[in-house]
Amino acid sequence: MEVLRLFEKHLPGHAVSYCYDLWKNHPFTFVASRPRRTKLGDFRAEPGKGLTITVNSDLNPYAFLITYLHEVAHLLVYQRYRRFGQPHGPIWKKTFREVMQPVLHESVFPKTVLIPLKHYLSNPAASTGAHPTLTRSLREMDEQPAGKQLLVEMPEGETFRFLQKEYIRGMKRRTRVVCTEKTTGLRVSIWAHVWVEKTD
Repeated sequence: MEVLRLFEKHLPGHAVSYCYDLWKNHPFTFVASRPRRTKLGDFRAEPGKGLTITVNSDLNPYAFLITYLHEVAHLLVYQRYRRFGQPHGPIWKKTFREVMQPVLHESVFPKTVLIPLKHYLSNPAASTGAHPTLTRSLREMDEQPAGKQLLVEMPEGETFRFLQKEYIRGMKRRTRVVCTEKTTGLRVSIWAHVWVEKTD
């Protein structure tokens, strides 16, 4: 029941039963994870630990659903072929489209998300961040946290706080921004569409 409660908390209402059935039919450990700097979710198959899917708990319901099904597609590819192969290659793309199909309607997604989502699924990339229109439409579904802004909208050279560390905003590279941690000088790659707190 714990997994069902997590789905009811994080997913659009009309997608809960479908996502729960996927979990029951292909059992795995599911974790609504704390926000992470480099990824929205992941799938792991570890000896002795079994199969695990994690999704960042701070995602809005529509981004949470897409990320969850993205990772379920990885799991299905692994179960069918017992190997990962090309992580986001043709087999994964086909499987992802298949698992997305039952939720591609307006009772689950608002039209502003559904249209770019269908376009993205014609050739899905490793991240929705590679599709700017879909990324914007998903971000419009967020409640903007007080005092925060999107990293991608912050000018280069600005200082910000993210996950309790301070960084200097650097250059954007595809879906991520290369930033410098202030205390260590370490350069890190942070997803471009995270909420960050501007510091003086």
